[in-house]
Amino acid sequence: MSQSDQLVRFLFREKDVRGEIVQVAASLDLMLQNHQYAQPVKKLLAELVAATSLLTATLKFEGQIAVQIQGDGPVKFAAVNGNNKQQFRGVVRMQSEVTGDSFLELIGQGFLLVTITPDQGERYQGVIPVTGNSLSETLEAYFNQSEQLPTRIYLHTDIGEVHNKAAGLLLQVLPVDQDKAKHDFAELEQLTDTITAEELLTLPPEDMLYRLFHQEVVELFPAQKVEFVCGCSRDKCEAAIISLGQAAIEEHIAEGKLDISCEYCNTTYHFDSNALIQLARKF
Repeated sequence: MSQSDQLVRFLFREKDVRGEIVQVAASLDLMLQNHQYAQPVKKLLAELVAATSLLTATLKFEGQIAVQIQGDGPVKFAAVNGNNKQQFRGVVRMQSEVTGDSFLELIGQGFLLVTITPDQGERYQGVIPVTGNSLSETLEAYFNQSEQLPTRIYLHTDIGEVHNKAAGLLLQVLPVDQDKAKHDFAELEQLTDTITAEELLTLPPEDMLYRLFHQEVVELFPAQKVEFVCGCSRDKCEAAIISLGQAAIEEHIAEGKLDISCEYCNTTYHFDSNALIQLARKF
């Protein structure tokens, strides 16, 4: 895995603000390599990966986050699932040809859904309309509504024919004295606004933070590896086939085969009649 596939949390020791930086490259390539998404769709999905990693890092428990966009534009559905181990997978479902490359041209009118599922405890879902002209603006609106903490999210991508990069930076007020925290946040936000796409995508987090905040006391926490984990397997496909029931399996035996494709990694698992007969014998 590339050294750049990592998330780093940081804290301003003298200000009531925290932050995160995520950079993803090799694992993003793994997720996209078997898909034929149009370039603007790849960019959207890459931004979603970076954003979901940033949101997952805000979890204070073991669990999962699903960030979904549903719209009436060419992209009907886009989602990335992440967990507290910074493992992610994502998918896009289209309903028409891509005619523009901006966020709103891809999504149209729609909603952002953030579903938080703790391993222990109740599931929470927040829903807001797609607002602004970007994914980052919509996510900032989500944080303003759900947590009521001033939050800035910076997302940049570099999408190529073979290799891809995505990076994100989150800046957020700590839930303490809000008057002081908001003043601190405004100062740091002004500095963070100067960051360029190239810096966010290529600089090591330590260098980036020094360039932005060299007059501040910044504490960095150990980096966490970010990786694409689809989760599909032949065993899971076999279990899914068995769940169809004996009659359904026998129909596929008569047809001579059954193919199951994973929508996350686009791997296809082939089951010929002999393999299906073996599964039918489990009843």
